[in-house]
Amino acid sequence: MTDRHLYAVIMAGGIGSRLWPRSRKATPKQFLDLLGPRTMLQDTVERITPSIPMERVLIVVGQEHTETVRSQVPDLPVDNILVEPGPRGTAPCAGLAAVVLAGRDAEATMAVFPADHRIADAAGFRKAITAADRIAQDGYLVTLGIAPAYPHTGYGYIQRGDLLQGTDAVPAYRVRRFAEKPDAETAQEFVRTGKYYWNGGIFVWKVATILAAIGTHLPKLATELQAVAAAWETPRRGEALASAWSHVPRTTIDYGIMEKAARIAVVPVDIGWDDVGNWATLSRLLEANEQTNVLHGSGRSLLLDTKGSYIYSSGRKLVTTIGLEGFVVIDTPDALLICPKEHAEEVRDIVNRLKEEGLEEYL
Repeated sequence: MTDRHLYAVIMAGGIGSRLWPRSRKATPKQFLDLLGPRTMLQDTVERITPSIPMERVLIVVGQEHTETVRSQVPDLPVDNILVEPGPRGTAPCAGLAAVVLAGRDAEATMAVFPADHRIADAAGFRKAITAADRIAQDGYLVTLGIAPAYPHTGYGYIQRGDLLQGTDAVPAYRVRRFAEKPDAETAQEFVRTGKYYWNGGIFVWKVATILAAIGTHLPKLATELQAVAAAWETPRRGEALASAWSHVPRTTIDYGIMEKAARIAVVPVDIGWDDVGNWATLSRLLEANEQTNVLHGSGRSLLLDTKGSYIYSSGRKLVTTIGLEGFVVIDTPDALLICPKEHAEEVRDIVNRLKEEGLEEYL
């Protein structure tokens, strides 16, 4: 059983642009059934609630997706949906949750994670969160370090330092440094040493510790959060929050806090983690048929001489292919994407071009 002062904070912002055209402003990837019958948000909630009850789960989301959260997580208390006026990065997002929790429970510890991660070993994840909670009680800002499956060049890395004790067979280390996304040669060296982990953006810390760190490293954000905290239980909540979010700096937890603070720890995990960043990644996580194709969606498809491809059909039309290998085909009612898997990261460029061309109806 976890500490009764441990809370889960789920960050449900972002649009998942590399998973266009399914992931849109109205329905970002965290609200889609990409990996099974449940949405990624629902999977995230189900993963944590065996150890953290629903009354201690908070979801931070934009105003436009508040009703989506309510419909997908109907048992979540309404007061546990924290609405950001606009996207400002993960540091303001976590800071908002921290000041709200500080007003509810002076001894609160918060486990912070995105709503759009795939984690195969849910029990291992919960065990790691419990271990990180214990380390956090000593005033550490704790992050989970993902055991690298291969030398990925698209993730940041965490280098471990000295071993910390007292974690019930789940090791924890001081963090020596955070490394930016490496080139291929550097990534290979990171993996070879066995002392580097992928930075998955999952954190555990006492609310008092993170608020002190924000005060030290992001004083402007701290000032605005204090104004929000003062107005939270008054009719001025919305006004104060909107005013603060018009001034807070746009920054991430990693850049704004973790890379600057001194007392940082990492708990290594090997839990089948993936951030489901693009269509090629998603296709690797789903079961393929005898022709090594992954067929998804409610529609029909007819594939000739096609293998190693991911085909999504929305059901509006029959999707047919001839002679494809290693492709992604995503058919939605108003947009069609066709690209080789090796160009899956570049789907974001399509989204950027749509913005430039003023084609908002496709975003």
